[in-house]
Amino acid sequence: MPTPPPATMRAAILAEDRLEVREIATPVPGPGEALLRVSACGVCHTDLHVMKGEVRFPRPAVLGHEVSGSIVAIGAGTADTRRLQVGDRVAAGFIMPCGTCAQCARDRDDLCTEFFRRNRLEGTLYDGRSRLAMPDGSFLAMYSMGGLAEYAVVPLTALTSLDDHLDLDTACILGCSGLTSYGAVFRAGAVAPGMSVAIVGVGGIGTSLIPMARAAGAERIVAIDIAQEKLVRAKDLGATDVVDAAREDPVARVRELTGGVDVAFEALGRPATFAQAVGMLADGGRMVAIGIAAGAAVAEIEITPLVRRGQQIIGSFGARTRTDLPQVAALAASGSFDPADLVSRRYTLDQADEAYRALSRGEITGRAIITMSAARAAEEQQ
Repeated sequence: MPTPPPATMRAAILAEDRLEVREIATPVPGPGEALLRVSACGVCHTDLHVMKGEVRFPRPAVLGHEVSGSIVAIGAGTADTRRLQVGDRVAAGFIMPCGTCAQCARDRDDLCTEFFRRNRLEGTLYDGRSRLAMPDGSFLAMYSMGGLAEYAVVPLTALTSLDDHLDLDTACILGCSGLTSYGAVFRAGAVAPGMSVAIVGVGGIGTSLIPMARAAGAERIVAIDIAQEKLVRAKDLGATDVVDAAREDPVARVRELTGGVDVAFEALGRPATFAQAVGMLADGGRMVAIGIAAGAAVAEIEITPLVRRGQQIIGSFGARTRTDLPQVAALAASGSFDPADLVSRRYTLDQADEAYRALSRGEITGRAIITMSAARAAEEQQ
């Protein structure tokens, strides 16, 4: 018999403008849901936007939407437990499809109506209730599954099993970095063998686009950033060319290198870089916007070249969790997309606030993760 989870757990709670680790009740999964013992949670800029108030979300809240772990319980009343069972090692997609709305019915998990209405606006799951509560029993919002905690409730629709040889900690980034880059490269960008791509901003998500574009067969991968250490890392990950946008005009340089790229990815969500990415396109090229902007930011794009050259601008928030997350996990298992290559820092849960402040200061190259094992994280930092 599996060991039952403890009655309480530790979680990093956002109340004002910082994360504070507190003891709260361990959540209980409902029908169609699993309780995970969290192994690790990725440190993502989207959480940082919430912390800064640039993206509206209820407070108090448990953030963290990029999670790996082991299933310790499946909710009573779950109709089908054949695909996933207690003991399975899994990664959780940050887009948690309800599975029943009109968008989910046409396999557009990335547009799930209930996810955006209930979870992203209200901080709940699809019955309108959070699975988390403050120590006094009052409401505690969940951002996706609320992964900055020792345990998390996740709809089964958002989970995929992991190959036994994958490191469970670093596999957490498959659920956001991996899922986001897969949707951008294979879905929105339709990158095919022999194509050229440019990646504007090679931070946490931008770096993940490099191995994903390689997996899709991209022949030329140009990484653009203003931080030299990020460009060095991009080269190590497989970028064929790098452009230091702090020293030269990135649009002119990319066009000089490639004559214009087939696909440009904008991973920062800033008006200036949005326009630059469009300016890098070849005739018939696609610009895929994946960066979340602060507030109501607006980018200015010259209309006539867009029309005359048959170019496209496509938004890509993520991929289709039920079909694409298993594909991301398969790429990881094959070594085509190795999450361990992308993780550059580890923090403990007690260091969660420190991790996001380091992210805000631009100190994290690649992806940082927060592990729930203090001993493991301490070893990595020695």
